[in-house]
Order: sequence, then C-alpha cells, then structure tokens
Amino acid sequence: MRTNNLFRKTLIAAGLVAAFSAVPFAQVAAQDAAMKSSDNQTVPDKTADAWITTKVKSELASTKGVKSTDISVSTMDGVVNLTGTAISATEKAKVEQVAKKVKGVKSVDSSGLMVSDTAK
Repeated sequence: MRTNNLFRKTLIAAGLVAAFSAVPFAQVAAQDAAMKSSDNQTVPDKTADAWITTKVKSELASTKGVKSTDISVSTMDGVVNLTGTAISATEKAKVEQVAKKVKGVKSVDSSGLMVSDTAK
C-alpha cells in the first residue's frame, strides 16, 4: 500500500513539474508573436538589410564601368537607396541593374543618384 501511495505522489509531482516548466515556453511564444506583429523591424531584418547593402557595394566595386566610390548605398526593408554621382546615364542605369540583381532586393530607389555634368 505504501509503495502505491509513494508512486502516486511521485507521479503527481512529475506532472506538476512538467506543467510548470511549460509556462515559460508559452510566455516566450506569446512574446515572439507580439514582436512579429509589430511594425518595428526585427533584428534579422536589419541584418538582411546590412547584408544587402554590403553585397550591392561589393558588386558595384567589382563591376567594370562603374566608379563605386562616388555612390552611397543604404537599404531599408529590402529597398536599396542609391545616392551620389554617376559619370553618365549609362553608368546610372548599370548601377541600378547591378543593385536589382542582388538577392533580397525588393526595389531600387535611384532618385538620389545624379548624373555628373562633366563627361569623362
């Protein structure tokens, strides 16, 4: 009889431990759901934007016919923003094309990329 009673108490204690250990996981899941539904950008999205910016800069630096030192690149929510000066309209079009080909780029805004008056 005593063994049966001890077994029952052990089983109840194990059940309580299991039930209470699941509470923190439920709280974390609720917090994650709240974070995903907010308008704020999450850390992984910021990381992706930084990667896109770095990749676009790298591609521009290795593209012939593009003077990448005169072009600034920034990314927000997958939208690449190009600013600076292009030597020609052809170079500006090439810069836009290179940026659009980078994985993760949703669109390219080159309204801040001006064409230089002096053709070289």
